Amino acid sequence: MFSSRLLNGLILGCALLVAGCDRQSGEPAQPQATSAAEAGTIDRSHKGSEMPDFTFADTAGKELQLKELKGKPVLLNLWATWCAPCVAELPALDRLVQSGAIRVVTISQDMGQPEKVAAFLKQRGVTRLEPWLDPKSDLAFHYGAAPLPISVLYGSDGREVWRMSGPLEWDEPEVRKLVAEAK
Repeated sequence: MFSSRLLNGLILGCALLVAGCDRQSGEPAQPQATSAAEAGTIDRSHKGSEMPDFTFADTAGKELQLKELKGKPVLLNLWATWCAPCVAELPALDRLVQSGAIRVVTISQDMGQPEKVAAFLKQRGVTRLEPWLDPKSDLAFHYGAAPLPISVLYGSDGREVWRMSGPLEWDEPEVRKLVAEAK
């Protein structure tokens, strides 16, 4: 007999899989990272909401508690190795980390083989992003299981500035202005 949490995790996993892979005949397989104008809409309806209190681990067992990130602006990015738009924006997120403008915390939604996440990033030359894992998709549930990638910007006070579901080209000046809203 399945527990309700396991069943919910399976349902979310299937929903994220379907949402992240939207192949239709006659169109490209999946969109690449886009400008803010072309991508989803910036959602400010949760502005001022406190950062959730979740703890994540990497493959080595090191833990990260989100509440401890308070004090510096943070961009949370939920992604998965099987999500083409997520993978497309990883290099630009890596460059955003290099800029020093903000802390970028990427949290993989990969279930089943979380140990492949660090190798996946390394294989693609993404060296600055930390491989945090959310194998139960707790954070995706918290944000309403929107299609991946999901990006949520928090100010140094630990309060949400905006969120968006969909890829962005993080190098664009327009997007950098959005990121600069976090203080």
